[in-house]
Amino acid sequence: MSARSKARKKALDILFEADVREAPVADALADYARRREADGQPALNPFTVEIVQGILDHWYEIDDVIMANSIDWPIERMPRVDRNLLRIGIFELLWSDDVPDKVAVAESVGLAREYSTDESPKFVNGVLAQVMAGK
Repeated sequence: MSARSKARKKALDILFEADVREAPVADALADYARRREADGQPALNPFTVEIVQGILDHWYEIDDVIMANSIDWPIERMPRVDRNLLRIGIFELLWSDDVPDKVAVAESVGLAREYSTDESPKFVNGVLAQVMAGK
């Protein structure tokens, strides 16, 4: 697994933890970094921080894009993993110029395949493909 793939996975961990705890994402990011430091682990990959911070900076825009492209599936009813993978994918598609669109989609779909339901990869792919087509 590449360093960037691992960074995306850690970003998903942070977003998912915040979602489950109903805590601010910024707090979850800081808590995650503190726990790593306390355990003697290296600092978070800067790409992880870039993803999480970028999502925070564009939170409402990203969620609007999700809602506009997931007709008949409200964001609050989506599995937590799926909605956070969509946030990551949309951030990369729309605001991360150094990530090719196909890579952004493939990485989110791959994480959906690994961590979510059997239907999730197709759903995540479909939403992100619509976003990519509308760019």
